[in-house]
Amino acid sequence: MSNPIDQARLEGLQAKLLDNVGGAMGVLMAYLGDQAGVYRALEQHGPCSHSTLANHTGLEPRYLREWLSANAAFEYIDYNPETDEFQLSPEQAAIFADEGGLACMQGFFQSIVSQYATHDTALDVFRSGRGRPWGEHHECCFCGVDRFFRPSYAANLVSNWIPSLDGIETRLKAGARIADIGCGQGTTSLLLAEHYPNSTVLGADFFEPSIATARQRAQEAGLGNIEFEVSPAKQFSGKDYDLICIFDALHDMGDPVGAARHMLQALKTDGKLMVVEPLAGDSLKENLNTLSGLYYSFSTMVCIPASRAQEVGLGLGAQAGEARLTGILKEAGFSTVRKVMDTATNMILEATP
Repeated sequence: MSNPIDQARLEGLQAKLLDNVGGAMGVLMAYLGDQAGVYRALEQHGPCSHSTLANHTGLEPRYLREWLSANAAFEYIDYNPETDEFQLSPEQAAIFADEGGLACMQGFFQSIVSQYATHDTALDVFRSGRGRPWGEHHECCFCGVDRFFRPSYAANLVSNWIPSLDGIETRLKAGARIADIGCGQGTTSLLLAEHYPNSTVLGADFFEPSIATARQRAQEAGLGNIEFEVSPAKQFSGKDYDLICIFDALHDMGDPVGAARHMLQALKTDGKLMVVEPLAGDSLKENLNTLSGLYYSFSTMVCIPASRAQEVGLGLGAQAGEARLTGILKEAGFSTVRKVMDTATNMILEATP
């Protein structure tokens, strides 16, 4: 006989799920508004009626009215019933309209929508246990991830993370060799090349479309101290690097130990490895929170399948925690590993030969 239902607990779970389902639809509405330019237009022209906003955006008025109503119900925008007008508060604009701002969530929304767009593939991977290479993801996944992390990197990399590494900032200013491994579309590589013009930067990633985007960005920025190559983390070129960086990518690698070992061999004897990874505790009990739930979810659909599609296929996962990451780096041969700081979403580790 099944256990009796606790009615209060059932109703509490139903209320939570109603919020979650609303959030799922809200994310889709936010994505539509971002891609159609509605939030930016509302920030520029609001407060205004739906018909006025339709004139500014060229969108169909009836659809726009329904979209605005959904956003008002979710409290993503404000509605004035006396004037029948809609507007964005400064706080709402920071989240939905201000591209490049630390509070902007549109890149995250874009990444989530990318997973729904390929849900059949995700289900096949989940059922079969096979790996899923990057090329099987919707392009919104790559763009969304880069877009979401870029503001945090821009705000922290040069001003906080580099200074936290022992003796590295002075060397980068004077002129040093830097490698950015798993660089994706090149955001962090470009930041390093721009802020340390006396240094040279190599950005390496195994996914050729991302490297093509990175090269285009470097050309547009007119940076002559940077180059990109398509290569796995265990095979990137060069040696005697003063600093090797890896941003939110070690856990995606099939063989993180082998990758870290190659990084160790490519460093100078007094060089540093900086590993930026998602914030996590060392046990599931410590990670029972919303942020970890998001990381575990993306890890289920993206990170572990990406690792399993590669050699070894360790499947480290996006919530490995400091102790597991330290163990990986020590196994690769690094003598010391220390956590130099946390942000709201990441931990920063320094490893030395």
